[in-house]
Amino acid sequence: MAENIIDFLIRAKKATYAGNGNETGSSRPNSHDLQYSEGSLKYIDSWLGGDKFAGEEALWENDAPFWAMNYVGRVIGSGFSGDFLKEALSHVPAENPYRGPSEYSRGDFTYKCKVDGDFSWFTGYEEIFLSGNKIYELYFHGGEVGAVEV
Repeated sequence: MAENIIDFLIRAKKATYAGNGNETGSSRPNSHDLQYSEGSLKYIDSWLGGDKFAGEEALWENDAPFWAMNYVGRVIGSGFSGDFLKEALSHVPAENPYRGPSEYSRGDFTYKCKVDGDFSWFTGYEEIFLSGNKIYELYFHGGEVGAVEV
């Protein structure tokens, strides 16, 4: 994938959920939607739920979708901090521009993320620990998408 696409995706992630971006109108009943655009490129993150949630991030160029990532996660212990998750996600690395870094810690919180694959086809898992106890987990997968020729 072109470096400019990865750079755009990272800027979009930092400007939306990780950066406390403003929600746009719901695209589905009770969904949470965030958007970011630059020129012909558009990013949309849309999810359902709260402590248990599912969603999708996707990229478009000239309104043609070309990449998507689905995710499902849940809070499984007390003490979860959405602010810590956003802080970890704001450190999204260019070599794995899906969620956060492979590991990030602050105080008693530790974030971990594992990825298999590359930008065109990948799976991953992230988790947050508080004082060594797992309190959050999320599975994600995605890759390139495009029109089906008939």
